[in-house]
Amino acid sequence: MLSVTGCSAGLSERTREMRTALDAGDPRRAIAHLNGELGVSGDGERPRRLVGEQALLLLDRATLQQSIAQLANSKRDYEAADKAIDALDLSHGASDDVGRWVFSDAAGRYVAPPHEKLLVNVLNLVNYLETGDLSGARIEARRMSVMARYLKERDPRERRPSAALGVGSLLAGFAYEKSGNDEEAHRYYADANAVEWRARSISPERTETTGSGSDDGELLVVVGWGRVPHRVAQHVPIGLALTRGSPFLAAGDRDAASRLAAQGLVTWVSYPTLAPERPLDEVPTIVVDGRAVPLDATLDVAAEVRAEWRRIEGDVLAAAITRTVARVLVGKAIEGAANTSDKKEVKAAGFLLSLFAQAAMSAADVPDTRSWETLPARIGIARVQLPPGEHRVLLRARGTEREGDVRATPGGWRAISLFALR
Repeated sequence: MLSVTGCSAGLSERTREMRTALDAGDPRRAIAHLNGELGVSGDGERPRRLVGEQALLLLDRATLQQSIAQLANSKRDYEAADKAIDALDLSHGASDDVGRWVFSDAAGRYVAPPHEKLLVNVLNLVNYLETGDLSGARIEARRMSVMARYLKERDPRERRPSAALGVGSLLAGFAYEKSGNDEEAHRYYADANAVEWRARSISPERTETTGSGSDDGELLVVVGWGRVPHRVAQHVPIGLALTRGSPFLAAGDRDAASRLAAQGLVTWVSYPTLAPERPLDEVPTIVVDGRAVPLDATLDVAAEVRAEWRRIEGDVLAAAITRTVARVLVGKAIEGAANTSDKKEVKAAGFLLSLFAQAAMSAADVPDTRSWETLPARIGIARVQLPPGEHRVLLRARGTEREGDVRATPGGWRAISLFALR
């Protein structure tokens, strides 16, 4: 029997309070809400088994913990969520397809889009760099490379490389450069330059400064700001749904939907879409010793989300229309079978059973609003040469600040981040 347990409420409804807290600039309250949804009592605790939507909730918490500099907790959350989401992807089977086309897209296992798969490793790589752990950073870089190869082999013709690979390769190159492995560093830097990912307003020049020969230290700054658009449920008239979804429907399904719509048996279709984006007019501020420092490069993560949604939206809408039609046809089939009987009570029972079947399938049809909601809408990087000594660093983005002293040593390096998820 196919189970649809857990589909009674979309994920975006479960995370509504988290988003409200983030919009108010209160990431700690957002984490507390996720702890409740995960069924744990503390920021460092994780469920014994990550099933269903819990892996995504843990991924959201990982980014939030990173935003308040709980880096050890963030590392563990990223790694546990990464393994759980990979396991869900690889265990996809026929029952998931049945669930998607009969009950709901949310009935199937979650398959993370390419940018999410890569950014798990990229953001955790930032954690390791900020804690000065080059070994851990190199491990995340290799995991990212393995995932990038897997994605390319899975769909070599239809997908361009995710832009997330660009920023990830730049950070990986930094990790190998500071580890003294120039060959690997240059390979990653070449990968970063081969991917179209920098915002047009940012200088296209390479940001690495290997081989300078100076006694300066170096500061790596990573800033994430805003949040990507999350998925929300929407309900549209069948006529509008058919107009949008017809190119993606089989001829038989399209004709059946049109006939039922004309008879008034199908009126509305439910399916997910992307929520409106919040404006991101302000550019983050990086100030070192009172001097403003520009970002060297910026990844538009929200653009990745929108591009992926455009790629799958037609199929998602087609599946929603097909499920809507299937519910009516199942009900009509049950009622028709009962009407062949001469007994009034059988006909009445058939009518009630028809209504019950349609109602049960409608209740199970929850638009799939699963996604990694706390991904920053933009990720920017700056590399700053610093003479030996103490330096005052101020990072500011969307009403969030981080300020402190950084000590530069000859040939040394430090990394610092700010994630303002408003």
